[in-house]
Amino acid sequence: MARLLSFFLPGLVAVCAVHGIFMDRLASKKLCADDECVYTISLARAQEDYNAPDCRFINVKKGQRIYVYSKLVKENEAGEFWAGSVYGNSQDEMGTVGYFPSNLVQEQHVYQEATKEVPTTDIDFFCE
Repeated sequence: MARLLSFFLPGLVAVCAVHGIFMDRLASKKLCADDECVYTISLARAQEDYNAPDCRFINVKKGQRIYVYSKLVKENEAGEFWAGSVYGNSQDEMGTVGYFPSNLVQEQHVYQEATKEVPTTDIDFFCE
């Protein structure tokens, strides 16, 4: 089975990449807990509902918990956005990572300080 997957996986990745869209960057830098931005910074709770305007963002319902992975560095008149994953009651909601306005949530527990400033890349704003 592993051989079969390794045979089909490269083609699958290429097909997925063809159908995606590189969206405008929301910021040129982000704050993370580590150089790769994979560790959770904090756990936050949504204070109100939020409907994602495009595929870079996630839908959030009031009361949902969100694991925060990075915080975009605010530039000019742009809003301040964080990247995270919704933790919800439905299996469909879990695991979706995207941006949301930072003023939408209240941090409840900080796991690690976001002290690493990392440049954003095109892939940070890629939509499938």
